[in-house]
Amino acid sequence: MSFLSDAIARIKPSPTVAMTDRVAELRAEGRDIIGLSAGEPDFDTPEHIREAAKAAIDAGHTRYTAVDGMAALKQAIADKFQRENGLDYTPDQISVGTGGKQILFNALLATINPGDEVIIPAPYWVSYPDIVALAGGVPVIVPCPAETGFRLDPEALRQAISPRTKWLILNSPSNPSGAALDATQMRALTDILLEFPHVWVLADDIYEHLVFDGFQFATPAQVEPRLKDRILTMNGVSKAYAMTGWRIGYGAGPRELIRAMAKLQSQSTSNPCTISQYAALAALTGPQDYIQTSREAFQRRRDLVVEGLNACPGLECATPQGAFYVYPSVAGLIGRRSAAGTLIANDEDFANALLDETGVAIVFGAAFGLSPHFRVSYAASDDTLREAIRRIRTFCEGCQEP
Repeated sequence: MSFLSDAIARIKPSPTVAMTDRVAELRAEGRDIIGLSAGEPDFDTPEHIREAAKAAIDAGHTRYTAVDGMAALKQAIADKFQRENGLDYTPDQISVGTGGKQILFNALLATINPGDEVIIPAPYWVSYPDIVALAGGVPVIVPCPAETGFRLDPEALRQAISPRTKWLILNSPSNPSGAALDATQMRALTDILLEFPHVWVLADDIYEHLVFDGFQFATPAQVEPRLKDRILTMNGVSKAYAMTGWRIGYGAGPRELIRAMAKLQSQSTSNPCTISQYAALAALTGPQDYIQTSREAFQRRRDLVVEGLNACPGLECATPQGAFYVYPSVAGLIGRRSAAGTLIANDEDFANALLDETGVAIVFGAAFGLSPHFRVSYAASDDTLREAIRRIRTFCEGCQEP
């Protein structure tokens, strides 16, 4: 009999974290590795945010706060939702957690009963299905292939809904594809959701500010206010302000749900890091110049990477609307052998061979639920990206029919 629980057996380690760890190991061995697998901005946290954290330490703000966030930060989050999204929330409708992942974790564990279904469009962020499974729920994966722009088709959503459906998870812009839903595309989904009052929506808006070419971000509660009472809108400071390591995420939703999430958090981590909360307060209330500066840099990098990958034999790369990822197809190389003789039977073989033979680390598409693709994070310098593209192109050119 295993010592471990059935719940832990239902999940697997995060593939993106595993690749990041492998990159660190190879670098420690002296290998020249270009890591394009991690989902975090490569910029420093803006100076005024860092200074606010230092000031909080010097002022002695190092004690516990309320379990799910201090009052001032909750008010700043409420102000952000009103200012940027036209959504009215009060502080008691807001929860602050140790990163966006904890907000998702709390919401799903607080609401899912064994057998409840959660609709997850694929490609998806790797943690969604595992958190659902840990909670005893059933992930219902809905493929969203490149032909749909990696977006959820409204009729596919309708077909996926059953009497056991509890949640739909919507991530726009998406990790890993960068695909985003404009207001019209979002409304096509919310119109269907109005027909099914038992289905709640978890809107993962963490990449809200990383949109390109004038794209106008839209979130479900903003598009269809009649759904607001069954929507949890999740966001955070990690991507918008280059604060991944500070670990602050937040969510806004109905009071009953927020209270349940706080109850769960009170028996797990308790409050998020106090210093990080003060830093997040400075991020939300201080100068916002960084957002536009980083958006411009990421759009330039996106264009560089899309053009470079499309010049590689066997690859096809769509142009995403947001985030800092591309999700190219490797279908043109399936069945071929690399220059070193590795058979590329699937996207995982491609990713492993690319790392072993060129030192470029990416994440294979099966980890995100849709093959044959791979994810590239272009949160790296222009020079690093150019060198990575050069190596990838050389690798692809060396792949031959067996």
